[in-house]
Amino acid sequence: MSRNEPTDEKMLEGEQLLAKVKIFADRPLDQIARVCGYVGPSGRLLKQKFYCALVLAKGFRVPVKADNNTKHRGRQADFTTRVHGNGNLLIGQTYTYRAGIEPGQEFFIEIQVDTGSIFLLPCDGQDLRV
Repeated sequence: MSRNEPTDEKMLEGEQLLAKVKIFADRPLDQIARVCGYVGPSGRLLKQKFYCALVLAKGFRVPVKADNNTKHRGRQADFTTRVHGNGNLLIGQTYTYRAGIEPGQEFFIEIQVDTGSIFLLPCDGQDLRV
């Protein structure tokens, strides 16, 4: 079986999980998680499930989500950004998508020095420089 193939084993829990972890304690954590069956259908390692199962097996209580059927939405847009060490300011894909900005579209950058505001004005083929 290759390293990335999903296993047919079910994910171990409780005492079975602790016993298997003890046996393979000298191995890397990723390898232990795979041996214990914490591999998704695509072969991706399910680290968070593995860690939660370990915590539960050790007898600790973990907070339960109100609805286990909700899908994770990933990172959420918080409408903030930070100037990088090299002076660049990045506006992410989420924001450009919401603004209807398409790849290749050109903008004139207007800076309001007194307020520190930056505006992006679509060029539409015009030269807006003053």
